[in-house]
Amino acid sequence: MTKLSLGAYPHMLGFEQLERLLERTAKSGNEGYPPFNIEQTSQRSYRITLAVAGFAENDLSITVEDRQLVIRGRQSDDGAERVFLHRGIASRQFQRSFVLAEGVDVGDAIMENGLLHIDLTQVLPETVVKTVKIKKG
Repeated sequence: MTKLSLGAYPHMLGFEQLERLLERTAKSGNEGYPPFNIEQTSQRSYRITLAVAGFAENDLSITVEDRQLVIRGRQSDDGAERVFLHRGIASRQFQRSFVLAEGVDVGDAIMENGLLHIDLTQVLPETVVKTVKIKKG
């Protein structure tokens, strides 16, 4: 099977970065931990909610890297002297990534009841009509 690229379409100019972004997203391999929801909260706003039970605010980091929202979690190992008879609560580190469209801004991050909420807002660009003058050669 031949892989098609956006460069194969002559009317789509300047989309090489989009193609790289799609490839990076496909390779990110977010396994499934922690589970998350994405909800639309208004016409132009969204909320990502991650189930991060057992993580404190200091154990989590949220960054935006090259139009990619990255949430990382690493719990400090404070239970070295604790003896578990059964350990069913996950305490592993994670990294969860979400690709953001151009014009999507990351707003507040709120932690409540073991859930991390991250609010996103889509800012629409102004419609610009530009007339190009033709010069004599």
